[in-house]
Amino acid sequence: QVQLVESGGGMVQVGGSLTLSCAAAGMIFKLVDMAWYRQAPGKQRELVADIAGIVNDGRINYQDSVKGRFTISRDNAKNTVSLQMNDLKPEDSAVYYCNSNPSRIDWGQGTQVTVSS
Repeated sequence: QVQLVESGGGMVQVGGSLTLSCAAAGMIFKLVDMAWYRQAPGKQRELVADIAGIVNDGRINYQDSVKGRFTISRDNAKNTVSLQMNDLKPEDSAVYYCNSNPSRIDWGQGTQVTVSS
């Protein structure tokens, strides 16, 4: 059974930082291209950042709106993928999810990020 568990969300002020973590189980994690997604109320879920598995040499891409502020990383020995978020803005407020890229796994509960002005 493939399982994804997100954690690390919370409420921060504009300009603050958070680090999100995702624990994955039920897959050969190191081979799977992974990504962070987010969904704000009334909006479509969008890809925030992605990081490839070992076949694709861990290549990283970011959505333009977070480039320079967010850093995605993974620890294949621990089956985790993280998202370090700096200089947070109100438009970053959303529920954040991890999944494969493209998303093929049942969605977890996500973790709420709220950025207040």
